[in-house]
Amino acid sequence: MASPVSIRYFILGLLTRQPMSGYDIKRFLKSLAWLVDSPSFGSLYPALHSLLENGLVTVEVVPRNDKPPRKIYTITEAGGQALREWVDQPIGSGVSLKAFVMRLILANNLSQAGLIAHLQQRRAQVATHRGALERAAKAMDERIDVGERLVLDYGLAVATAELAWLDSTLARFSQPPSPVETA
Repeated sequence: MASPVSIRYFILGLLTRQPMSGYDIKRFLKSLAWLVDSPSFGSLYPALHSLLENGLVTVEVVPRNDKPPRKIYTITEAGGQALREWVDQPIGSGVSLKAFVMRLILANNLSQAGLIAHLQQRRAQVATHRGALERAAKAMDERIDVGERLVLDYGLAVATAELAWLDSTLARFSQPPSPVETA
């Protein structure tokens, strides 16, 4: 996964929630497979091993009766620092939907300003994409293939829905917190 959200940092972000086994991480990602392609065991376990070798996670081997032992990974202080440094880096342009969603999953590790910047960047990207689709729709004549029309309509509907979600989410996170009333 050579994207702005490398599997290493994604794993570190998940481990800030709670210690997990490789299987737990894989199961969590599988539950989101329709949004985020789940990494294979062939990429997940080497990433965990690399994090362990670099001192960014620790592992506790938990014996089990009649089953192989479980390896439970926990983020270290150095791992937390590496994650914070990565999170503070600006995101490149042209971020894929997969990378966008993976970064949203790690939103607890972003500052409010960082989250807003991430949402604004995605909004600009989707608005540009929708504009290109609208121009393509206008340029096509009546003889357009039914499949092409369906794909174009689908793309416009998805972009419009995502822009609506981004606008409402940005409005929610951009508002200052409400003052706490005291009795």
